[in-house]
Amino acid sequence: MTTTTGLTEQLSATTLLRFATAGSVDDGKSTLVGRLLHDSKSILTDQLEAVEAASLKRGQEAPDLALLTDGLRAEREQGITIDVAYRYFATTRRRFILADTPGHVQYTRNMVTGASTAELAVVLVDARNGVVEQTRRHAAVAALLRVPHVVLAVNKMDLVEYAEPVFAAIAEEFTAYAASLGVPEITAIPISALAGDNVVEPSANMGWYGGPTVLEHLETVPVSHDLASCKARFPVQYVIRPQTAEYPDYRGYAGQIASGALRVGEAVTVLPSGRTSTITGIDALGEAVDIAWAPQSVTVTLADDLDISRGDLIAPSGSAPRTTQDVEATVCHVADQPLTVGQRVLLKHTTRTVKAIVKEIPSRLTLDDLSQHPDPGQLVANDIGRVKVRTAEPLALDAYRDSRRTGSFLLIDPADGTTLAAGMAGDSFAAEAVKAVADDEGWDF
Repeated sequence: MTTTTGLTEQLSATTLLRFATAGSVDDGKSTLVGRLLHDSKSILTDQLEAVEAASLKRGQEAPDLALLTDGLRAEREQGITIDVAYRYFATTRRRFILADTPGHVQYTRNMVTGASTAELAVVLVDARNGVVEQTRRHAAVAALLRVPHVVLAVNKMDLVEYAEPVFAAIAEEFTAYAASLGVPEITAIPISALAGDNVVEPSANMGWYGGPTVLEHLETVPVSHDLASCKARFPVQYVIRPQTAEYPDYRGYAGQIASGALRVGEAVTVLPSGRTSTITGIDALGEAVDIAWAPQSVTVTLADDLDISRGDLIAPSGSAPRTTQDVEATVCHVADQPLTVGQRVLLKHTTRTVKAIVKEIPSRLTLDDLSQHPDPGQLVANDIGRVKVRTAEPLALDAYRDSRRTGSFLLIDPADGTTLAAGMAGDSFAAEAVKAVADDEGWDF
């Protein structure tokens, strides 16, 4: 059997960091990503040749590295990012999944998509413009999604003569704002994506800066695999019953561990039924193991023959979540059609999908100043607001602050399967931040 120590060594040998880039329009996100890929030698020769050819066609002598991520024709023509562009690359120290998200206000929902699974967000600021409205919006979204690490990349330092006071003022303003939203860790780095300063190689133009480059920080930022503090959650995706002569009574429950660790011999509860049993076996990649953890895909066998199907959740009996049919959450509305009170929807939580109805929309959040607008009646595209939803069947839902995987859900249009909103159960940062602002400023919400 694979031991706990062996699995830990295997996990630490190949760590993966998911990160997203964000920032206002023309702050240089795509150029930063292109520079990161180019200078870390993470692009193929034919890709670089295609970018060089496209740049020459547009009358540019040097290759426009932004074209490495701006894949849509409309993006290349307008020089902006519209869709979320995913890129996969690796260095000798770590593997990366990068989501380059749009900067326009009307594409805020795309940033939510890109940052929802990110462990780090890189927020770019143009050194000439400083912190602007969209910068605050992206910081707020990162805080709302509880991204644990935020990097402030103050770009275009070459256009302000690499002046340290300019960088220091922007870093101080952004750090104060992000910290007030509850962002746990903020790292500020002065860069020039176009010239390559402090992206992969240290800058020769900013001797006053002694911190890491962007890539160095990405390679060394802690990626939490401390499972002792995580509550185990195992959504059942498929029930395996061969019913063959070799395995006449085998019943295994397959799926991906959403969080925490499962151990052979552990007492577990199956939700929403509430029935209990004990784990008798765990199979991972065809091998029997005595422990497995997120995000491994495994098959679990139990001591008792219980009625378990897709959508059920297996959790340790001592830390099982409570089930509920009344869901209060913060949602980001991503569909063009509005979300209205009384609307019938489907709620998808992990592998479980249930019918639901929107009972109330108590408020809509304005990310610019964190003001709450009560009883808006509906949410439209890119809106973020509070909702109360009643489900037809019980859900084993965690608070989003405790688990980004089992505290999140989707609201879906039952007519055509369109995703309407991405939800985060429980209290949001917004309520805490707005209360703090109200206490400090005397604002009335």
